[in-house]
Amino acid sequence: MARNYNIPELRRLDVAHHLPAQANYGEIVALGGSRIITRADGCTIWDGDGNAILDGMAGLWCVNVGYGREELVQTAADQMRELPFYNTFFKTATPPTVMLATKLAELLGGDLQHVFFNSSGSEANDTVMRMVRHYWTVNGQPKRTIFVSRWNAYHGSTMAGASLGGMYKTMHPIGGLPIPGVEHVAQPYKFGEGFGEDEESFSARCAQEIEDRILKVGPENVAAFIGEPVQGAGGVIIPPKGYWKRVEAICKKYGILLVIDEVICGFGRLGSWFGFQHYGVTPDLVPMAKGLSSGYLPVSATAVSRKVVEVLREKGGDFVHGYTYSGHPVAAAVALKNLEIIEREGLVERVKTDTGPYLAEALSRLDGDPLVGETRSLGLIGAVEIVAKKGTNQRFTGQEGKAGPIVRDTCIKNGLMVRGIRDSIVMCPPLIISRAEIDRMIDIIARSLREAEPALRALEA
Repeated sequence: MARNYNIPELRRLDVAHHLPAQANYGEIVALGGSRIITRADGCTIWDGDGNAILDGMAGLWCVNVGYGREELVQTAADQMRELPFYNTFFKTATPPTVMLATKLAELLGGDLQHVFFNSSGSEANDTVMRMVRHYWTVNGQPKRTIFVSRWNAYHGSTMAGASLGGMYKTMHPIGGLPIPGVEHVAQPYKFGEGFGEDEESFSARCAQEIEDRILKVGPENVAAFIGEPVQGAGGVIIPPKGYWKRVEAICKKYGILLVIDEVICGFGRLGSWFGFQHYGVTPDLVPMAKGLSSGYLPVSATAVSRKVVEVLREKGGDFVHGYTYSGHPVAAAVALKNLEIIEREGLVERVKTDTGPYLAEALSRLDGDPLVGETRSLGLIGAVEIVAKKGTNQRFTGQEGKAGPIVRDTCIKNGLMVRGIRDSIVMCPPLIISRAEIDRMIDIIARSLREAEPALRALEA
């Protein structure tokens, strides 16, 4: 049970002292403080007012094994007693750090046999940018500094991560981003940019834009292409068939490194350990986080191929990069135990053969709703597109981008945590979610669409 918190006082103190992440601070003040989450178990969270909320977002795309895992608590306590902290700066390492790197190499397979540890997905992508540029410099091609990414991609909130991302309306204006050396091309968004287009031709067109941009800036200047297997925070953008194979072929053609960002898709989300395995491609670097520890402790990693590491070992000298908590022994120990749980309970296979297909079937029940333009999912990640006119991708044009948050807030009121991204709602539940909980999630979305319809129609007024 949660402790007996003074919730009104905590909300007052939240406004007085706490600046929450990615928030409109004026809205928080107007609300009288944030919603205070006090406890959680399985797939359910509870707020300070006693409301039980089915967590359709697994925290923030991360609590893959669900809440309340006593094994992870005990693992953290045991490691804290033995060795609560040591760094990896002084030609030192700790047992959990080395063992976690070894386990990740096993799961990644192939040439991805080396791992650099960080504390967040943003840091993992900063590591990618610095390591890739350093690789090309010491390999005799210092002009290769440009990264090609996609519009609406999300690769973190640091200066480098947000620059690699393509959220030009919301993130780039803050801090004068992007930093130099990042080029953005179209996202493979079939319901948006490719609406009504043949899937094969849309896939080819998106890939061709990547090649065209490479040729425009000069292949000799391009260091890497970076992309999420499925764009998560961009709205669960599932690429069309053949897209990733085409992207891989383009990278090979011009000798460009392929970076696949597994921060959200890694550790079973798509029904494979990693998204690149689902799509059958071979990256050179793989940033990962979130599901690595199921969010129980902050930890991330950047996997690096033998090809890159061999050059760094032979020619790179000191790679002067890293963080105080890189390879933190407690975080590494918890991550190892988390991976053990995922394996022992067969959660990756369960997503692939059971709950993933069931989520797709359950979402299809919403397809007849007059407000639903499309439902889509892959594994246990999905989206519902909200439209003003059935059979089109026409939005509520009075205030485009407001529909998702309106439906999201209604879902939360009705006991389901989802995320509103522009004119869609997205979901990413814990990998342990049951079929009954999936049914409940879809029922709440259906009910919330009906309740939100007057507010949505008012956007057109």
